[in-house]
Formats: sequence, C-alpha cells, structure tokens
Amino acid sequence: MKSLKAFSYIRRDLNAVLAHDPATKSKIEAALCASGFHALVMYRFFRFLYVHRFFMLARMLSAFTRFLTGIEIHPGARIGSGVFIDHGSGVVIGETAVVGDNVIIYQGVTLGGTGKDKGKRHPTIENDVMICSGAKVLGPFTVGRGAKIGAGSIVLGEVPPNATVVGVPGRIVKIAGQRVNEAELSQALPDPVEDEIAALAARVAALETLLNAPDKRAK
Repeated sequence: MKSLKAFSYIRRDLNAVLAHDPATKSKIEAALCASGFHALVMYRFFRFLYVHRFFMLARMLSAFTRFLTGIEIHPGARIGSGVFIDHGSGVVIGETAVVGDNVIIYQGVTLGGTGKDKGKRHPTIENDVMICSGAKVLGPFTVGRGAKIGAGSIVLGEVPPNATVVGVPGRIVKIAGQRVNEAELSQALPDPVEDEIAALAARVAALETLLNAPDKRAK
C-alpha cells in the first residue's frame, strides 16, 4: 500500500510540472527533463529508506541527488504531493521541514533553520503556498495555506494563510488580497548599521537645535 501511495505522489508531482511550467509540453518531456521532478522522485525513494532506519544509505542517495540536480532535500523532511520545484538549482529543504500539497518552490529557495533551535528547526509550509526565487524561510514556524513569499525575501516568523510577504526582512503586505498595516506584521530583523545611522542623525539634530537656540548669556 505504501508503494502505491508513493507512485500516486509521483504521478501528482508529474502533473504539477505540466500545470505550472508552460515550457514543458508533455509528460514525457517532464519526466526526462525536469530536474525538480527528478529530485522529488529520488526523495520518495530515500525517504522510504530513512523511515525504515537506513539512515546512512538515505543520506548518501540524498547527496547523490544533490550532485545530479542541484537540489538538496534531507531524507528527514516530509513533502506532500503535487509539489513543483521549478529550475531547482540551489533549493535546500532541511531535515525537520514539512511541505504540504501543491506547493510551488522556485530556484534558490531555502527552507532552513537559524542555528539556535533544537528539535523542530525548520519551517512548516502548508498547502498551496508559492515560494519565489531566492527566498529564505528560516525557523520552526508555519507559513499558512495559500501564502506567497516574494523573490529574495527573508522570512523569520509566522505567516498567516493567504498572506503575501516581501522584502528583507519579510514584511506582510497583503492578506487575502487586502493591504495590511505593515508595521503591525513586520518581521523585525536587527540592523546595527541602520541603528547607528539613526543615532548619528538624532545627535546631529540635537546639536543643530543647540546651535540655533538663542544665547541666554547675551541677555
């Protein structure tokens, strides 16, 4: 039964290539030429080995898949069906990451950790999420169903369902197509250079105020 389920997932992954890649004209072309599909097929196999505690062999096949496709998926990651990895070079999916069904992942995406967490270290991506080129989703939080992560964004905290996130650090600019107050939902990332410039600007403003103030001693 598990093998039948795996083949069902592979069929849905193949259909996802045709649904989301206009450059692919047929299932044969997708099966032969789509590196993201190749990586997912191999993942289904080495995930089976990992679940059955063949850890070393699973990691070796994962490394071999990375060599062939440029896509690194840890065998411990859990990935649903109908997933599409487009132009997958540079994609990294960490050990405790969870990816739902019908997720679209473009090149250069990282589903990683921050290095500070133990146990569950990587994000959970719910169904129907799109993660655009170069985005980094880092930490053990959830990206809600139907969310969109803009190209090059760095996401460090929870993303509500149907939200759109852009920028560095990631800012939630829309939820269900409606603009939101970015200040309330911004995922703050400390920037020491910006803080120093702000402090210098405040100091200059204070000095200008002193220089422009009337000299009381002259009275």
